[in-house]
Amino acid sequence: MIGAIILAAGLSRRMKRFKLLLPWGDATVIERVVRTVGDALPGEIVVVTGHRAEDVAAALRGTRARMAYNPDYAAGEMLSSVQVGLLALAADATGALVCLGDQPQMEVETVRAVLDAGEAAGWRRIIIPSYEMRAGHPILLPRCAWPAVIEATTTLKDALGPYRAEFSYVTVQTSSILADLDTPEDYERTTLPGVEPSGGSVVVDKPAKASTPGNSEAQ
Repeated sequence: MIGAIILAAGLSRRMKRFKLLLPWGDATVIERVVRTVGDALPGEIVVVTGHRAEDVAAALRGTRARMAYNPDYAAGEMLSSVQVGLLALAADATGALVCLGDQPQMEVETVRAVLDAGEAAGWRRIIIPSYEMRAGHPILLPRCAWPAVIEATTTLKDALGPYRAEFSYVTVQTSSILADLDTPEDYERTTLPGVEPSGGSVVVDKPAKASTPGNSEAQ
């Protein structure tokens, strides 16, 4: 079974207001992310909280997501939240879908494409979506990569470095994998997705310009 980790511990410094609870359609930003993941994934959903953890939990009351608190959230490093999320997932989970809590543009079809690629690889490869040779989120971490991430002390990118030979890229026809909400301008110019094509996904071993997804203020 694959579980999902949604990173929702950050301080929203650049947004200047708490972005996860901003309105997004008929929901909040974090609610939209949880709904999208839930529509694509039957497994458990763990939301890693930090700043305003109680408010995030209240917003998600009534969903099937459960909370896991990251006491080190103020350090601003995504790795610690991923570690908390991995440790919170069920012991029999075969992989973890790592999602950004500030990426309400994420599409169900993208999540399914990443999961399909993971299943085709026997849940043994790190699956990363790619748009126009640029890597994005969500990413799928197979169980075999978890120990390196859990024991890491620097960054998620550094922890996954030794596994680059195990990367597989899923090419998607939507830029939503690259989008998140870091600034007021990001939020103001972004509308709900729905008109972009999202089909035609294929697994590509090593796109020339794609890279390991980096950090996010969602952490």
